Amino acid sequence: MIRPKTILWVDDEIETLDSQVLFLEQQGFTVERATNGDDALVMLRRQSYGVVLLDEQMPGTRGLDLVPALREIDASMPVVMVTKSEEPATMRDAIGAEIADYLIKPVNPRQVLTVITRLLEGDRIRQQRLSRDFVTRFRDLEGRRHEVLEWREWVELVAELAEWEVRLGQADEPGLQEALRNLQESIRQDFAKFLTANYPRWVAEEGADRPPLSVDVVSEFVRPTLEANGRALLVVVDCLRLDQWAMMRPVIERLFDVEVDHYFSVLPTATPYSRNAIFSGLYPAEMIARHPEFWNERDERSLNAHEHELLTAQLREVTGQDVAVHYDKVTSASDGEAMLKRLPSHLARDGVTALVFNFIDQLTHGRTENEALFEVARDASALRSLTKTWFERSVLLEALKEAERRHVPVLLTTDHGSIHCHTPATIHARRDATPSLRFKFGEGLRVDSPDEAIEVDDFAAWGLPPRTPGARLLMATGDRFFVYPTKLREYQARYRGAFLHGGVSPEEVVLPIALLTPRAT
Repeated sequence: MIRPKTILWVDDEIETLDSQVLFLEQQGFTVERATNGDDALVMLRRQSYGVVLLDEQMPGTRGLDLVPALREIDASMPVVMVTKSEEPATMRDAIGAEIADYLIKPVNPRQVLTVITRLLEGDRIRQQRLSRDFVTRFRDLEGRRHEVLEWREWVELVAELAEWEVRLGQADEPGLQEALRNLQESIRQDFAKFLTANYPRWVAEEGADRPPLSVDVVSEFVRPTLEANGRALLVVVDCLRLDQWAMMRPVIERLFDVEVDHYFSVLPTATPYSRNAIFSGLYPAEMIARHPEFWNERDERSLNAHEHELLTAQLREVTGQDVAVHYDKVTSASDGEAMLKRLPSHLARDGVTALVFNFIDQLTHGRTENEALFEVARDASALRSLTKTWFERSVLLEALKEAERRHVPVLLTTDHGSIHCHTPATIHARRDATPSLRFKFGEGLRVDSPDEAIEVDDFAAWGLPPRTPGARLLMATGDRFFVYPTKLREYQARYRGAFLHGGVSPEEVVLPIALLTPRAT
């Protein structure tokens, strides 16, 4: 709501403020005056004002006692308390009444102007500054498309684009958001080419200059924290995007000092591969070869059923000793309540406590099947807002508070992100093809254009277990989702606008991992 540049100044000694009023009028504001609360209410009922400057100490009704009546007339009215009182109790009462600002008399004209400008024009000024900053950065970001980027530069670029997505979404700048989306679309194609050229080398050369991958999360991030503190809490939030993490971070920073790093998910960016890689420290081919009893593709629910055992084995290998592991997976409200009851005793002991939260993954998939959920999470901006609303009331936040109380450091991360898919890509496949919409294994797979998917025939080079002769893997690029020629309309109607994962977009691959350190008390 844009409020008018009109001010109602309520003060029983208003005649002493002529110079203040004149100065504000010279700055383009219209100032009207009232000497008591009753007159002020009459004037407010007659017209709307941008802001009320309210004296606290007036004969009759006190300024603070007048605030509820002001709110009844205009609930969003900014009220600035202007008072001679320096009593702490008065200031606390004003804060409790949600006063927009608090000034102690005598006030100089520019002090009043600053407060009024912030309240009436602050949003517009900030939006103008945001627009200027983005236009300046947009030229630089667009120019980077023509550069050959190394993995660290890709991390910086993807993280900055996610930050701009959040900031422009909050500022409601549709024109700039469209420019950003176009830039992201072109960058996704560059990113797919980058992964195609480099991912097999990362898998083959363990000591090479490569980004941290899912297989490195425990060895590179959890182990040092555990060795330094004797205890660590590992939190994996399934299917968390960088922009969703940005919405959670301010809430977390009230409790912890936060250091953010990034890593790349293994491919495909799907939970059976990426999350098992975190807990096992192994590429999919290595994990299935070493633990064949843990892998049964006929029962998808069982593919991530052994994360406790995998983490225990990996910690033994990377630390050279047995490490106590306490593991909980939260998929429902009852799971969360039970976890919170067990958590204090787990955090009190040395070792690693590992928690997996499936809410965001359930939300991401559930919105495709549920019309009401789709409406409240219609786009990326709405999904971010819903993520923040959930997090502020979640058992995850309660778990973090418990860790903070017990001075246990936290590693918070995810297994993969997701991408808002709008573009169908026709795939030709046999009946043996796997059902996922962003990646498929099968014989004779092909798409109409090579730009629509990364094709993998050499499974070993990509860290994947062997399959039947003639089988290949296709992973969708950009914001595409696979559709069959015989079900084209059905799939388009059902999945266009869905948040999916399993492909090779920056949103799915480049992931946050944050070290949360409890502040010293």
